Amino acid sequence: MPRQKTSHIIRYFAVSTLAPVALLALGAVFGGLWALAALLYMTALAYSLDQLVALARDPADPEAEFPDANALSVMLALAHFALLPLAIWGLKGAGHGFLERAAMFFAMGLFFGQVSNSNAHELIHRTDPTLRRLGTWIYITLLFGHHATAHLRVHHRYAASPLDPNSAPLGMSFYRFLPRAWLGSFRAGLREENALRARGKSDDLHPYVLYLGGALTCLALAAIIGGAAGVVKYILLAGYASSQLMLSDYVQHYGLAREQRADGGFEPVGPAHSWNAPQWFTSFLMLNAPRHSDHHANPMRPYPALELTEEMPTLPRSLPAMATLALVPPLWRRVMDPRVARLRAQETMPAARP
Repeated sequence: MPRQKTSHIIRYFAVSTLAPVALLALGAVFGGLWALAALLYMTALAYSLDQLVALARDPADPEAEFPDANALSVMLALAHFALLPLAIWGLKGAGHGFLERAAMFFAMGLFFGQVSNSNAHELIHRTDPTLRRLGTWIYITLLFGHHATAHLRVHHRYAASPLDPNSAPLGMSFYRFLPRAWLGSFRAGLREENALRARGKSDDLHPYVLYLGGALTCLALAAIIGGAAGVVKYILLAGYASSQLMLSDYVQHYGLAREQRADGGFEPVGPAHSWNAPQWFTSFLMLNAPRHSDHHANPMRPYPALELTEEMPTLPRSLPAMATLALVPPLWRRVMDPRVARLRAQETMPAARP
């Protein structure tokens, strides 16, 4: 694919993801309408633009064809590291009223939860160790560092099976799923890292030392910026952001299950084991994270190259809209359980075990 065309594609991702950075920074400093504008960008505007006609995008090529994709990921990582302390400073007061701070909290949390998380996810899959470390540190600053291990060593291996704490079986509410996913992924990731060392395949610093030590360092910096109140608001902000990542996992694998073979293993992850969303704007905003089936089939494929096909299960609304619906379990089950049932009837899919 010509360099000019790939740059054109990356431009859509850049505009969608970098525009809220300016609004968030202005909101943290000046509050008022800037904070409201940032919140509206991440919510109402994103949903409205998704309803427009999708932009045409050509199928993409391997990672080498998208040099600007990594550059955008680095820019977004640097923006994340700048916005997080600014958010703590703005939320501690800084002359802003309660409503301004509330708008700022939700806008920042949505950006960290939807853009920063998606970007960190992209970076930990890259082949360059510097990019992988950058993605890991985004997770660490969100007090969720263990996800860098659990996602790669647990989720991609066991997705859509009872062995993956981040795959929700049919009938499980998000509120039951949330503690299972956070604690389960922490333990499962630690188990994988310890097993790796027991087999003598790694003698580097244990990554959980980095995850926990980095989190304590971030908490200390939050105390310097905002005192005890700054630490509390930082924990709440990081929790809100990481809960959105787990909301995405909940939505994208809900009720889908891989068949267990006679030897105890599971069939390979296929297109039918993830829910996808085709809406164009939130796909740009989340670096194509809603194209989840292709990501599981090709974990190293860069985000501009991810594709959708008719055989992939499709959500009725965008990923953020469905994540919001998942917060109301009766409505969520009314919408999603019949869709899971239809897929199982078509695919003779086995029921997932809680």
